[in-house]
Amino acid sequence: MSHATVRSRLGRVTPDVLWTPPLDGTSRLEAFVRHLADRPDGVRLDPGDYAGLHAWSVAEPDAFWRAVVEHLDLPAEGSTTPALVDGADAPVQGATWFPDRRASWAEAALAVPGRADDDVVVVGTSDGRDPVRLTAAELRDQVARARLGLVRAGVRQDDVVAAYAPNVPETLVLLLAAAGLGAVFCSCAPEFGTQSVVDRLQQVEPVLLLAVDGYAYGAKPVDRTAEVAAIRSALPSLRTLVHLPYLDPASPAPDGASTWADLLADRPAPGEAEPVRVPFDHPLYVLFSSGTTGLPKPIVHGHGGITLEHAKSLALQQDLGPDDVFCWFSTTGWMMWNYLVSGLLVGATVHLHDGNPAHPDLGAMWRLVAEHGVTVFGTSAPFLMSCRKEGLVPRELADLSRLREVGSTGAPLPEEGFRWVHDAIGSPDHPVHLASISGGTDVCSAFVGAAPTVPVWAGEISCRSLGCAVEAYDEQHRPVVGSLGELVVTRPMPSMPVGFFGDDDGSRYRAAYFEDIPGVWRHGDWITVTERGSCVITGRSDATLNRGGVRLGTSEFYAVVESLDAVKDSLVVHLEGRGEDAGGAGRLLLLVVRADGQAPDDLAADDDLRREVATALRSRLSPRHVPDDLVVVPALPRTLSGKKLEVPAKKILLGADPEVAASAGALTDPSALDVLVTVRERLGTA
Repeated sequence: MSHATVRSRLGRVTPDVLWTPPLDGTSRLEAFVRHLADRPDGVRLDPGDYAGLHAWSVAEPDAFWRAVVEHLDLPAEGSTTPALVDGADAPVQGATWFPDRRASWAEAALAVPGRADDDVVVVGTSDGRDPVRLTAAELRDQVARARLGLVRAGVRQDDVVAAYAPNVPETLVLLLAAAGLGAVFCSCAPEFGTQSVVDRLQQVEPVLLLAVDGYAYGAKPVDRTAEVAAIRSALPSLRTLVHLPYLDPASPAPDGASTWADLLADRPAPGEAEPVRVPFDHPLYVLFSSGTTGLPKPIVHGHGGITLEHAKSLALQQDLGPDDVFCWFSTTGWMMWNYLVSGLLVGATVHLHDGNPAHPDLGAMWRLVAEHGVTVFGTSAPFLMSCRKEGLVPRELADLSRLREVGSTGAPLPEEGFRWVHDAIGSPDHPVHLASISGGTDVCSAFVGAAPTVPVWAGEISCRSLGCAVEAYDEQHRPVVGSLGELVVTRPMPSMPVGFFGDDDGSRYRAAYFEDIPGVWRHGDWITVTERGSCVITGRSDATLNRGGVRLGTSEFYAVVESLDAVKDSLVVHLEGRGEDAGGAGRLLLLVVRADGQAPDDLAADDDLRREVATALRSRLSPRHVPDDLVVVPALPRTLSGKKLEVPAKKILLGADPEVAASAGALTDPSALDVLVTVRERLGTA
């Protein structure tokens, strides 16, 4: 991170522009602006004035969302007036969207607008499995068969259908079939351990479970038959187990289970399995929070809200349409999978990939992108930074001439990552649009992101998303520009949760988002909104480091420390009341995983590494950022979607029971929790 960027975040220097929008009238967002002008109320805006468009979208939510419905021509029935009831002034519980509208996410997705029956609209690639391609007609046929199979198995509207399955076409088909029936879907990635799956599914009581026999991760086969048996026995609500032989096509179904082929055995009569339209807020699926502290929250999302928000975001923010092949590397345990498969809503071909993105090397995903003509590729910020650290130049590894946009989420992408995408993936002759986005499972979308009419500034998320009333609040709950604040949403969004599963009085939902700042959604991130309208996410506000009365965002630490060749991963915590820092009580502790994998028994960092880290933090950030202690460890806790467990790690270091502070089955390396206990004992932090 450069000094210029640090200064720019205080509003004094404008960072470099890495991508400039063409504003040639061809983007879907520009077409939407023209549509606004042609409507009876004649809202006339400059296509290049995104700030004006955003301001109008949050000031007039009723008019904005009705215009989105009209422009994208999403299939539904009933009046679009009113769009919003009981929540125009704040995102309070009770805000109701389109009360007279009935819709179906499955119907909208299976329409695949702009595509012919024989167009390939789903591509599935996996480690150890031949590619699967489904045309629009084949997808509709499989979904109709699966829906008939669900009915035959006794599944009814409002029942919960679950999948313990990877990012493959079968999982998408099951989601579409369940949604078309009005049942509620949820999924867990097969990397999840038994307890993590049980903790999730016991809360929602599924009647049917699709489960794989295992999966391949690179060259490594991972058998899951024992886990499936344990999960099955822990779910008394389960009436049907559907076996998907994925790891071994010849694997037999468990006793009493049916198979995927059985589920799809019968072809329905014409019109027999058409998706049913349900009320706008009818439950579509349950997404689970990470479960790093206590039981994962079962977040219920509705048909209408997801359809509308995803279509808006994919079409207008990411400019996705029928000419695109859309791939976002994800597992079925991360909300980005739900976002990815919604690419069908705007006519894109969705590319589902299951496997190790670094097998046999970090260039594998870029070769896959080239081979399948992916036009919009999304991944995590840590993956992009790993590629940068490896010195990869993807445009030299493969023909990326069709790739026009790279998405990044899951963690803040530092300035160095922005520049790497610009220089190593794009080129002067073929600029690539970087869409750095940030949102959450809570809304299954992005609050802030990119747009085809907004520049990309180095190190900054381009803009606040249309219809998202995002502000940075200071400690007095006032909106601020150019300085750090709490990320809040001050108006309703259609994809805010219908509620939490089983939370009949809404108390858990209210406590999660609305109690800290009454009437306003507090998301739990630090954000800076710049004078340009761009944004910088600086980490979780509940993991903020308060050093001498100055708030320090964790993402800035990671951008510097993990740019060093000697460091593979890092985690920083501030332990209040432990030791003395530069301005008061507290101890700043930095844990690092060395790039060479070495972790001494005494956890001491060698003097050279300690000096290198201290020098980098002092020179590139400030003396306040230099830790009191630097400890080398063999592993750090990350969720399966790559997020660092900053708050649970801090709790463990201060004495909490690891089994209470975090769910081991939701981590990439459960042994990292034992590492934290060892650090606590050696350093006496409890």
